Amino acid sequence: MSNRVYIFDTTLRDGEQSPGVSLNVKEKLEIARQLARLGVDIIEAGFPITSPGDFEAVKTIAREVRGVTVAGLARTNFTDIDKAWEAVRHADQPRIHTFIATSDIHLKHKLRLSRDQVVEAAVAGVKRAKSYTRDVEFSAEDASRSDPDFLCRVLEAAIEAGATTINVPDTVGYATPDEFAEFIKYIMNRVKGIEKVVLSVHCHDDLGMAVANSLAAILAGARQVEGAINGIGERAGNASIEEIVMALYTRRDRYGLETGINTEEIYRTSKLVSKLTGMDIQPNKAVVGKNAFAHESGIHQDGVLKERTTYEIMNPTMVGIAHSNLVLGKHSGRHAFRSRLVELGYSLSEDELNKAFARFKDLADRKKEITDQDLEAIVENEIRKVPATYELSYLHISSGTTVVPTATVGLTRGEELLEEAACGNGPVDAICKAVDKITGYSCRLVSWGINAITGGKDALGEVTLRIAENNKERLYMGRGISTDILEASARAYINAVNKMIYEQKNPDM
Repeated sequence: MSNRVYIFDTTLRDGEQSPGVSLNVKEKLEIARQLARLGVDIIEAGFPITSPGDFEAVKTIAREVRGVTVAGLARTNFTDIDKAWEAVRHADQPRIHTFIATSDIHLKHKLRLSRDQVVEAAVAGVKRAKSYTRDVEFSAEDASRSDPDFLCRVLEAAIEAGATTINVPDTVGYATPDEFAEFIKYIMNRVKGIEKVVLSVHCHDDLGMAVANSLAAILAGARQVEGAINGIGERAGNASIEEIVMALYTRRDRYGLETGINTEEIYRTSKLVSKLTGMDIQPNKAVVGKNAFAHESGIHQDGVLKERTTYEIMNPTMVGIAHSNLVLGKHSGRHAFRSRLVELGYSLSEDELNKAFARFKDLADRKKEITDQDLEAIVENEIRKVPATYELSYLHISSGTTVVPTATVGLTRGEELLEEAACGNGPVDAICKAVDKITGYSCRLVSWGINAITGGKDALGEVTLRIAENNKERLYMGRGISTDILEASARAYINAVNKMIYEQKNPDM
């Protein structure tokens, strides 16, 4: 049995199915490129049949992200599989990932098929996929709640039809670690030809055991593990890739296994996914949470100062959490600014650098010292914007306990300055209404949140919000940063409106 565990990342497929998350093609491509730098073996780029946008994203990633397997998900029907192949065919290493449910609950209530019909569909789907590519993965949806003997029958048929990877999902997070390990052993002992394929697991976190179940399955013989960055995904999410990888590394005395992951890219990948999906990382999240390497207890602090390993089983630099003594401020030049960005892992074009440097200088006039977190926020805000139809020129707010909140907003559209004023239930509401007057769109503010990126009275704040046009369901996320909460809110709202306008003009994006 191989001592290599293959990492299958489904952030862009299952992860994007998280409620409220919707990534455009540019954002998906950016995440995919970072996943390649991280060193994942397989990127499940999406479910091509679901929408033109998802198809275009998978196709773009397959064309532009090299040196990694790119997979497209498909049900076992031929239409899905044909579409998946059309999307992934130009990848360095294309994979079609086809699936059908095998539990009696799904057969009776969802598929309304007999067991024989499911076996036939699985075989036909795998053969169709195999006619396009030698790399075919077959998944038995809801495997952990399936009859074990019937599941083995389906898996054996899929292997005989040509599947090269067999995936056993705990689709609803129902299994427990000891139970799931026994389940995997049972499959390995009963399924003919299982030694010829890679056995994979895909665990969900409904009972908080996705990572534990994945690790138990690896000990039992699974050699591919599927999950998402930060554990995002349907309902309670998927197994967290970063937690599995660091568990295998930190406890290699127990597992004796390795992955191809560049662990120093973990933190950067986590931050990128959080920024682009709008899903904050909980402070006590293992490996990447802001408290993961923080020590407040005096006893803990004393121990760490004397010997780090007293209370830290992982070195924060191993996962890419940088510690720098370089202080940037308003007198810092472009060279120091660029050098620090390079150290943080950013490679910007001249145009992107100019925009980021201008924002840096603007912030440095209001903030004494610029931290790495400030720089990361500036870059995230500057280089990940869609082409801006409107840009904030100025903002004036009148608000208080005895006056009606009023916002006067100036936006530029090309060379033209557009100005409007509006009253609202609060200053943020007034800003949104003034922007709507200028743009001619009527939008609902669905959610609004702020996160202090840095500490202190001059902390840089990031506002993340979601809007929808009129009564439409499609949500657009916007982000804005500033030391001023209201300015950050205005920038976030304008960012979301620009995304909405851009997508309407470019529906495939």
